[in-house]
Amino acid sequence: MLTAATALSPTASADGPGQERRPSGGGLSALIRYTEYGIPHILAKDYANLGFGNGWAQANDQACTLAEGFATVRGERSLHFGAEGKPDGSLSSASTNLASDLFFQGVRDSGVVAKLIARPAPVGPSTQVKELMRGWTAGYNAWLKQNRVSDPACKGAPWVRPVTLSDVQHLNYAFSVLGGQGRGVDGITAAQPPGGATPRTAATDPGEAARTFFDTSDAAMGSNAVAFSGSSTANNRGLLLGNPHYPWSGGRRFWQSQQTIPGELNVMGGSLVGSATVSIGHTARIAWSHTVATGTTMNLHQLTLAPDDPTAYVVDGRREQMTKRTVTVRVKGGDPVTRTQWWTRYGPVVTGLGAQLPLPWTATTAYALNDPNATNLRGGDTALGFSKARDVNGVQESLRRTQGLPWVNTIAADSSGGSLFTQSQVLPRITDELAQRCSTPLGKVTYPSSGLAVLDGSRTDCALGSDKDAVEPGIFGPSKMPTLKNAPYAENSNDSAWLANLDRPITGYERVFGTIGTQRSMRTRGAVEDVAAMAKKGRLTVADLQKQQFTNRATAADLTVDEVVKGCEDLQLGEACGVLRRWDRQMDTGSRGALLFDRFWRALLPAVPAATLWRTPFDAADPVRTPRGLNTAAPGFATALGGAVAELRAAGIALDAPLGQHQYVVRNGKRIPVHGGTESLGVWNKVEPVWNAAGGGYTEVTTGSSYIQAVGWNGGPCPVAKTLLTYSQSSNPNSPHYRDQTGLYSGEKWVESRYCEWDILTSPKLKVVWARER
Repeated sequence: MLTAATALSPTASADGPGQERRPSGGGLSALIRYTEYGIPHILAKDYANLGFGNGWAQANDQACTLAEGFATVRGERSLHFGAEGKPDGSLSSASTNLASDLFFQGVRDSGVVAKLIARPAPVGPSTQVKELMRGWTAGYNAWLKQNRVSDPACKGAPWVRPVTLSDVQHLNYAFSVLGGQGRGVDGITAAQPPGGATPRTAATDPGEAARTFFDTSDAAMGSNAVAFSGSSTANNRGLLLGNPHYPWSGGRRFWQSQQTIPGELNVMGGSLVGSATVSIGHTARIAWSHTVATGTTMNLHQLTLAPDDPTAYVVDGRREQMTKRTVTVRVKGGDPVTRTQWWTRYGPVVTGLGAQLPLPWTATTAYALNDPNATNLRGGDTALGFSKARDVNGVQESLRRTQGLPWVNTIAADSSGGSLFTQSQVLPRITDELAQRCSTPLGKVTYPSSGLAVLDGSRTDCALGSDKDAVEPGIFGPSKMPTLKNAPYAENSNDSAWLANLDRPITGYERVFGTIGTQRSMRTRGAVEDVAAMAKKGRLTVADLQKQQFTNRATAADLTVDEVVKGCEDLQLGEACGVLRRWDRQMDTGSRGALLFDRFWRALLPAVPAATLWRTPFDAADPVRTPRGLNTAAPGFATALGGAVAELRAAGIALDAPLGQHQYVVRNGKRIPVHGGTESLGVWNKVEPVWNAAGGGYTEVTTGSSYIQAVGWNGGPCPVAKTLLTYSQSSNPNSPHYRDQTGLYSGEKWVESRYCEWDILTSPKLKVVWARER
């Protein structure tokens, strides 16, 4: 039998199809054992060689996705795809390729990434993480050199080329600033002193605009995760179910692997493509997942400008000149474009956050964006620390030591029965006291509504300050993070930390982390109700986690269907009423009536103001069951329900058609039915499909359930783990692993995690590859 130790011997070979003997000679190399569904188990002798195998294997599955990401962080989208084209949103909020290029070229010109890499750990990345990135670069380049790209998305494209270590570092930096500068790209790159174009006027309701901008329950991002402690399980060991909701295409896809350095590291899970560490995963003793957190990852400083120069500002009565950065990018079919960006001691000048929150640069006022993650390249070390942890204490220690997570919560469980929820993310150190003392009039509106502080930039006593346990100034230290440890369950579905456990609400944190005692999303309400009932039942196993993942319960329907049916009958809509009455209130592929309710619910919410939607308002003492009592007398109700009936009939869709006939994806010409439902329905198994009436319903998925894992332990050397990568391992339609796990997902089936050596080597699909530099 090939063991982890003997596998690294230069003369070792492996039994199984596709075996290759390792060549002699120097250079980086790794042993990659592929099992079912193209999952690679990467074995290497050190971090550089492990990174090499990782880069090689990612390129094999995601060459085009990765190459486009590198074109993005090189500032070359306009050159290859045209200046007015639109990025896919994976690496920033830029609305055009030109805006994206101006931002990322500006990052490169500033040299900020090289400076962060040079900082000693823990403020900067460790030697181990730097070696992983160095090896990853070599592995990606070696794969490109030794293989032909067959994916039609980039076959023969000039932008598919070898990368530098700097490219890989910049890609990881882009992940870090996604929630800060990355969300303000248009406003940063368009910011120009007054005198030219007329600035956009202030939002009519800036509080609501800020709340919407920072809302974590939208369709773009999300996740569920729950950890059960040993008090809730059948064997007194922990359980974890992770269900991140991420894009099904583009540069924020997950990719699954196992990464092993014998005696040093052995972790399995999902990585964001381009990352050399496991983002969400498990080991023999610990499992963890992440959910997008409610912490507001940036703040603004309102600048008082010098009366004679709008590019100078005043701090404590002293004049400071903005720093002018001139950025030039190349454009396809045209001359290079040069723009100016303006920077201050607080960060870049920004003239808006999204379309609804303009921040006009006038003769007297400008706004600078502070993003504490713009100095954070520590996320790789946080993930590496998780991969080495032996229990939830080790997860906490990694978070305390590295402080590297930019925009997510962490939920974890261990084989000893421990559970953990913590919102340990890098946030600007905005205390409620500071916001009260230093908010401008705009900040007094935006901070309560969204956690976005707008501070008086003319006063040094309004600086963010420092916590003694923080790794650097201007951010909160670990002791301030909302945390719940060893509760019977700890759950999050992208609401604030408050209701991670109904019986043990978390309070006492600053507003910038999120709200306390406010209405929860429909998904949170259903999720907390489900997992609280599971914990109360007790004696849980991994099978219970698997069942929860595909419950597909529409929480909104449980609350309202009886009233909707009554309203339907009052409107005399005939057949529709019977369809809704008979519906099982699930979003399964075979559920009849699910599509009708879905189209009605989507039409109802924008048509009826939230204040009049329910008869019984929200009550913080009853947060799961309120608000309730649908107001069917609201004028928008009849329009929404009648419109949904008419819409389906016009599209030739039967009102009682099974959901899977009209919610599906097409892969290699084959329809694959998709279960689950949209955010507002409150389905744990969230999907955000694209409506195409002419195509027969929902014909693609943009975001939703992605890398799913259900993990427990039974006292043996191997974890009890089931996984699923919903959109499959490869984005190449010519790959056998382009749609295989998507078919499993459709059938609510799972992949058995082959974590231990015996499990890997006995796989009937085992294929062994020695990846190496030549």
